[in-house]
Amino acid sequence: KTYLEERAFHILEQDSQEFIELLKRDEALEKFRIKYEKLLAVLRKSHENEKHLMKKCRKLSAEILDMSAKVTVLRNITKDDEETISSLKMELEKAWKMIDTAYEKEQEAKAKINSQQEEIARLNILLEQSSRDVCNIEDLLKHNEEVTKERDQLLSEVVNLRESLTQATEQQQDTEKAKNEAEQSLMQLQQDIQLYQNEKLQEAQKKEKMEDELKSLLAEMDKKQAENQNLQQYMERNKEEQQKMEENLKELKILNERATKELEELKRKNNKLMQESEQQHLVFEEVVKDVQQKTTQLKERDDEVSQMRLEISKLNKTTDVIQSKLHVAEEQKVDAEHEKSILKNQVSRLERELDAAKKQTEIGKRAADGLVRERDILSQNLIKANSATQKQINLVKLHEQTKQNLEREIQSYKNETEKQRKTIYQLEKERDNFINEINELKEKIFQHLNDLEIQQTQLRDCEKEIQAHVIKSKQQQNLCETLKTEKNMYSKNLIEAKDEMTSMKTKLKTLTCELKQLKENLKDADAALEKAGLEQQKTEKEKESLKAEVLKMTKQALETKQFIENQEAEEQKLLKIIAEADAEKLKQKKEFDKVLKERCALGTQLIRRNGEVALLYEKIKIQQAILNRGETDYRQRVEDIRVLRLEIKKLRRERGILGKGVDNAEELRQQLNHMQKDLLKEQTRCKILEEELRKPLQIHRWRKLQATDPDTYELILKVQRLQKRLISKTDEVIEKEFLLQ
Repeated sequence: KTYLEERAFHILEQDSQEFIELLKRDEALEKFRIKYEKLLAVLRKSHENEKHLMKKCRKLSAEILDMSAKVTVLRNITKDDEETISSLKMELEKAWKMIDTAYEKEQEAKAKINSQQEEIARLNILLEQSSRDVCNIEDLLKHNEEVTKERDQLLSEVVNLRESLTQATEQQQDTEKAKNEAEQSLMQLQQDIQLYQNEKLQEAQKKEKMEDELKSLLAEMDKKQAENQNLQQYMERNKEEQQKMEENLKELKILNERATKELEELKRKNNKLMQESEQQHLVFEEVVKDVQQKTTQLKERDDEVSQMRLEISKLNKTTDVIQSKLHVAEEQKVDAEHEKSILKNQVSRLERELDAAKKQTEIGKRAADGLVRERDILSQNLIKANSATQKQINLVKLHEQTKQNLEREIQSYKNETEKQRKTIYQLEKERDNFINEINELKEKIFQHLNDLEIQQTQLRDCEKEIQAHVIKSKQQQNLCETLKTEKNMYSKNLIEAKDEMTSMKTKLKTLTCELKQLKENLKDADAALEKAGLEQQKTEKEKESLKAEVLKMTKQALETKQFIENQEAEEQKLLKIIAEADAEKLKQKKEFDKVLKERCALGTQLIRRNGEVALLYEKIKIQQAILNRGETDYRQRVEDIRVLRLEIKKLRRERGILGKGVDNAEELRQQLNHMQKDLLKEQTRCKILEEELRKPLQIHRWRKLQATDPDTYELILKVQRLQKRLISKTDEVIEKEFLLQ
């Protein structure tokens, strides 16, 4: 993907360089070229930043893989520790089994001691009976023999007791060894407890640091949430504005498509009009030539008309003379009629003269009729010439109107091009603003992504520390459970030792009582039995040995008491430590629950943030697609502008050519004005021309097509409205940018 993206970026750079070279050719687009180069520089920087971020992501992914490998190793180590713990538990169970066997042996020894005590009580009873029967020496001797026998039995029993004592001492040594081992284990436990307390202090310090960091993170998260909410609101506003702008852009696209279609139609019409204008220019030149020829002909005709007028005036004068003569003749006729009677002779002569005069008048009338006919023909020719000139004037007017329409259309095209330039400039500004906004949003998104990555790493570290704390707490719980079990076992052992001590104390008391009784009995026996002195000395020696043993037993009892007291003190200390450990365990559980809740909350927040980031990425992709479309549309518009500029240059050239022709047209206009004045004078004179003027003239087909283009006008109005809306929207966007800044 990266190779394809770099290849696409390389292709885009090549296309942009070609486009910049095209823009360099046109000096009018220098500002646009500079802005485009700036945008390219920004795009390159963003691409380099993207590469840098991709490298960072790869490094972080590699570090994550290393950390996961370390976590697996630690898990394996914990599994090995669990196996060692299970093996130690098995050894402890074996030790407890050994202790149980020793306890059973002690119970057997106790049973033997009880049986021996019963025998001693029986012997005491026998001694009492023997004290009653002291009178008889023989009985005493017999009794002495029996006592010696019993002594031997007692000695054998003492040997047995010594063996049992040795066994008890061995068991006591074993118990002392177990006690020493227990003390060592207690020392180890105390050391472990001290280590645990140190670790707990370190963990408390870490926990305080973590709490401070969590508080700071929560504050930052609150800030980020507020910023995200603001960004969401801003993005929603931007969405609404983008939707509005998209709708406006769609409308503008539709209008642009319509405008392009209408421009194509107008281009076609313009081409047709240009062709027709060229044809009309040629026709106009021909008409001008015809007008010049006809003006010369009219001048000749005017001269002829003036000559004819002179002739007509002469004829009128002759007709007046003839009419006066007729009046005179009529008067003479009347006089002749009156003088008919007188002038009958002269009637024939006068009739002849009258006939000759009539013939002459008929000839004059015929000549006048011919002149009238010629006048009518001339008037008809004048009417035709006037109609032709009127047609030519109408054609000239139509040409002027078409020229004015073309100039208006050219002006409208110029206005439209200027408006389009303004709209293009505004759209470029908006595009730059949108690009800047998108870059700012990208930077913010990258910042948020970096912050989220940092927070994720911190959360991972927190989770790892929490897992370590959980593992330590589990280990501590296991240690506490083992301590509790050991405490229970030691308490059981203490209770059993106390019971044994009480039993031993009772036994010692009974033995001391028995020894006292035996001493009294022996004193009585020594007083009574002198013969048995040696045996008594032996018994005293044995008694001293027994005393020494009793002293040893008392010393051992005292030592056991001290040991029991020490164990009770240590037990109280251990109970205090266990209580403190339980309290700390509860605190740690509460803190652990809090941390779990916070982790859940942070997890939900991370999920939301990931969703929001995904939505932002989708929106960015959509905006990038829109920007790509806008760039393609912008390129098309630039090409259209270039074509329109070329057409404007052509129109300017044609306008210059037409302007050169307009210099001659002004002279023709002056001549036409003079001709129109003359024609108006003749129209007032001629009734026929008045009748023709009253009739409507034939309207030329171009007159019907005059100003019949309402679609372009409506489109211009729509473009103006949309421009106003765009200006208002750009003002709103600028105000919002100021507010955001």
